[in-house]
Amino acid sequence: MWKDYIKHRNEFLTIFKESMKLLNLTYEEMGKNELFLISSLSRIQYTPKIEIFYKKVVGITNPQISYELIQEEKLPAYTFDNTSHYLDDLIQSLKLFFNQMIEFSEIEDLLLKQAINFKKINRRINGLKNIIIPQLKSNIKLIKDILEEIDRENYIRLKKTKDLIIKK
Repeated sequence: MWKDYIKHRNEFLTIFKESMKLLNLTYEEMGKNELFLISSLSRIQYTPKIEIFYKKVVGITNPQISYELIQEEKLPAYTFDNTSHYLDDLIQSLKLFFNQMIEFSEIEDLLLKQAINFKKINRRINGLKNIIIPQLKSNIKLIKDILEEIDRENYIRLKKTKDLIIKK
């Protein structure tokens, strides 16, 4: 699970870095306000469809996220003559980024829940090891001592009874 987490984290960070580089290059060529305006216009074209369902794995309930970006029109909401040539690459990179981010967040959530459960189990084990087992050992020793004392009393009682029988 840890190796899978590391792999997804590296993929996520790689796509994140690439997206940030493309965003900065687009900012340099177009400016932040123009990109924000195109983003606002493009928001009309895209409709995100997100479904969340829960799956139980090894006794832990984990959310599974289904993400789909539905594009209503196939043409972009901008023209090619006054926009950056990095813009199309940025849009594709961001689509990939969102998918990778969702996969990474699912795995990270699962790992965090596993860590929390491990911490609970470890606390219980330490409680058993440091408190309950020593108490049980002392109780067993106490019971053994009591049984030995009862055996000695019975032995002495039997011996006294034998002596009384012999005297009579």
